[in-house]
Amino acid sequence: MAERALRGMKIGANSMESEIGVELAPRIQARYDCPNGHTILLPFAAGADVPAVWECRCGAQALLEDATRPEPKPTKPPRTHWDMLLERRTIAELEDLLAERLDLLRRGELRRRSA
Repeated sequence: MAERALRGMKIGANSMESEIGVELAPRIQARYDCPNGHTILLPFAAGADVPAVWECRCGAQALLEDATRPEPKPTKPPRTHWDMLLERRTIAELEDLLAERLDLLRRGELRRRSA
């Protein structure tokens, strides 16, 4: 039985393709300098748009060598819960609701919910 066992390759473990005759796309090396002293070398395709800023492994923004820092994009201030509440109700309505709830609380009509 052992003489008839099939021998072969592991499927998926090794590639049957070789790099013979394969021509890689032309590349350039982009060098980024981190303000914390790190240097990052990244390969890009020769025709690619290389970004002026790259995030370093330390979390800082590394700048492309011989580049100027781009202007920051304008951002909206974050909307808070209060901002969204004021979109739905006026201050006068909120004061009326507060007075109503305080009245119910003082009369003892607001009870805790049992869990």
